[in-house]
Amino acid sequence: MMRRTSAAVALTAFACVGFWRAAAAGQRGGGVVDDGPQYSNGTNLIRPANYREWVFLSSSLDLNYPPPGAPPGPQRFDNVFVNPSSYRAFMQTGKWPDKTIFVLEFREAAKEASPDRPGKFQAAMTGVEAEVKDSRFPDGWAFFAFGQPGAPNAGVPPLSGDTVARCIDCHTKHTAVERTFVQFYPTLFEVAKRLGTVKPNYTDP
Repeated sequence: MMRRTSAAVALTAFACVGFWRAAAAGQRGGGVVDDGPQYSNGTNLIRPANYREWVFLSSSLDLNYPPPGAPPGPQRFDNVFVNPSSYRAFMQTGKWPDKTIFVLEFREAAKEASPDRPGKFQAAMTGVEAEVKDSRFPDGWAFFAFGQPGAPNAGVPPLSGDTVARCIDCHTKHTAVERTFVQFYPTLFEVAKRLGTVKPNYTDP
């Protein structure tokens, strides 16, 4: 009887050790689990297949910063998702940890044909982009455009040149926390204000 009990205890201990090893293997430094950005060739971002299962931060209609003098484009909805581990970290600290990834999904704004129904709803997806906070990039942040839905997903390189310069300029001048538009995510904005992580020079729009 004693031998059986000892064996059972040893088996239980082994299972616990195995569980904690597996949990540790699923984490990076700082407790960030492996739901962060995945790359090919070191810096080419692979579009997350399950981003719609992530934390949904916000949806906006025509909320963008076009260059001065640019003609208005078609109306669209912008849906923003963030990886769950980074969301949890932000709720505790008011800051985004390394390996945070935001996915921005663009969808057409449609309305019913009936003239007495002015409201709009989301329709076909027209594009997907991403913003990543990752120390592997010289600036600590990178931006990616995946193109049209259904495009091959072997990984896309970070934006560069004038294109990324416009992204950096906008995400530096108009954002409330780091390079992110937390002011448009009401729950997170309250967290940032409470924890004092809103930019000192930021003013409410």
